[in-house]
Amino acid sequence: MTWSKRLFDLFFASLLVVVLGPILLGLLIWLLIKEGRPIFYVAERMKGVDEPFMLWKLRTMTVVDTDSGVSGGDKSARITPTGAWLRSKRLDEFPQLWNILRGDLSFVGPRPPLRQYVERYPEIYGKVLKSRPGVTGLASIIYHKHEAALLERCASPEETDRVYSRTCVPAKARLDLIYQRHQNMCYDFDLVFQTIGNLFRR
Repeated sequence: MTWSKRLFDLFFASLLVVVLGPILLGLLIWLLIKEGRPIFYVAERMKGVDEPFMLWKLRTMTVVDTDSGVSGGDKSARITPTGAWLRSKRLDEFPQLWNILRGDLSFVGPRPPLRQYVERYPEIYGKVLKSRPGVTGLASIIYHKHEAALLERCASPEETDRVYSRTCVPAKARLDLIYQRHQNMCYDFDLVFQTIGNLFRR
């Protein structure tokens, strides 16, 4: 990560913590009342081939002891009504400001993958994770809706894994590598504003 990209992340993450802090506090109280504890969902993701970190989100699903893998149609019944609303606005990702301040994430980059896919496809992620993972990115903007449509039709963890690994992983990697080849601060600003525009359209 370049020093300019890191300064961009630190400045805007700090600004958003101050500006959006009261909103996040309100969301935490609302979630505690509506859903109870735990409020946060914390899970391992990878920022490098051998670099795990703990990703923070607001909890949007009921808790089970054996939860693993990406979310497909086989997990849709576990999404709470509150969680569905949070996901639709991407408000569940507010806590990732903490990951940005820590340096685990950037605002813009490939979405951080699960360890199992990094270990299964080291050639792909060895290239993709040369960019610091991000909260949003080219693949998130272009492919998110299509990925969600593919996965929501999956009726079992095995089918979800098969569709994700065979279709979604290579498709997102192609877009992530396009971003990587053209990355600069102006491009990052453009992708951030596209993300904000998509949220308002929702």
